[in-house]
Amino acid sequence: MNFHIMTLFPDMVEQGLKTSIIGRAEAKGLLSIDAVNIRDYAFNKHQSVDDYPYGGGAGMLMQAEPVFQCYEAVCQKTKASKEGKRPRLVYLSPQGRTFNQEMAEEFAKEDELILLCGHYEGIDERVLEEIVTDYVSIGDYVLTGGELAAMVMIDAIARLVPGVLHNDVSAEFESFQDHLLEYPQYSRPETWHGKQVPPILLSGHHANIEKWRREQSIIRTAENRPDLLEKAELTEKEQKFLEEYRKNSLQS
Repeated sequence: MNFHIMTLFPDMVEQGLKTSIIGRAEAKGLLSIDAVNIRDYAFNKHQSVDDYPYGGGAGMLMQAEPVFQCYEAVCQKTKASKEGKRPRLVYLSPQGRTFNQEMAEEFAKEDELILLCGHYEGIDERVLEEIVTDYVSIGDYVLTGGELAAMVMIDAIARLVPGVLHNDVSAEFESFQDHLLEYPQYSRPETWHGKQVPPILLSGHHANIEKWRREQSIIRTAENRPDLLEKAELTEKEQKFLEEYRKNSLQS
């Protein structure tokens, strides 16, 4: 999978992404990270890409033409352009849909993905209308720019690309995958600071272990993210377990 990040700070993006799991995946050719500097497409000697907004107001606005020319250059690099198509372009904006695991899975199916990072007070609306296919937010707060948000998205999406994780199975059984938070996990030693590993995990009985883990995920989700349970697909037995857990919690 190929990620193209349109940004004013390419070094920030590359230094953050070309390390650890994502960096190793790129070295193996499983994905590529291409950070493109929008300033390279400015049409003045100072490479400025911002100007005052019409109508007044605080701050500066990124101009349409440098963003558009950068987009055109990025498109020429993609496989889609050779087929007469345009790749999806995500604009990181508080106005967008809130990013979640389902969206990560959706974007992971793309061969090419462009992410546009805004700065200042935003970007001229006209170019957004022309090139953006998806508006995405990583949360209800404001950042100084879209770079951190783009890095969050790329990390979540890239780990779903086959071969990126050392153990591909781990991507299938983690938080949010089935709208449940991940169960608690333990490693050696068996006793640490007087706390023991739950005996069930030492039993060697895989069916019972999986049942315990599933129940723990349900409990953890009910306690910390009850909103997720609305989408979780629980069996009849699991639903009864949840109801019993809630009943006991109210009594205690």
